[in-house]
Amino acid sequence: MADRISKQATQRQLRVGEMIKQSLSMIFIRNEAKIPNLETKNITVTEVRMSQDLKIAKAYVLPLGGKDAERVVDKLKEYSFLIRKILSQKVIVKFLPKILFRKDESFEYAEKIENLIKQTNK
Repeated sequence: MADRISKQATQRQLRVGEMIKQSLSMIFIRNEAKIPNLETKNITVTEVRMSQDLKIAKAYVLPLGGKDAERVVDKLKEYSFLIRKILSQKVIVKFLPKILFRKDESFEYAEKIENLIKQTNK
């Protein structure tokens, strides 16, 4: 099991992930999903990781400035069926993956590490 998790992503996974990332970004920029009470123009898709069988896409997103990130991710999860429907018109793949939205915490993590480095250098 651990062997499968540690494997590097294949070229195909990376290519499909990047294609979905770009398409999701365009959907959000153009506000094509029309999600009630959510301005998608301010959402950044930082990364999309594909499962090995390409049936699940984990989309890491962050609203501008990181404000209300939990609420935004919850809204995206709630309306993922709508986003997936629009995505199906833009991406040509054999099976359109299920999209799981996650809050991107890599910037917070990087900031935490940077602060720790600064503290040790004092």
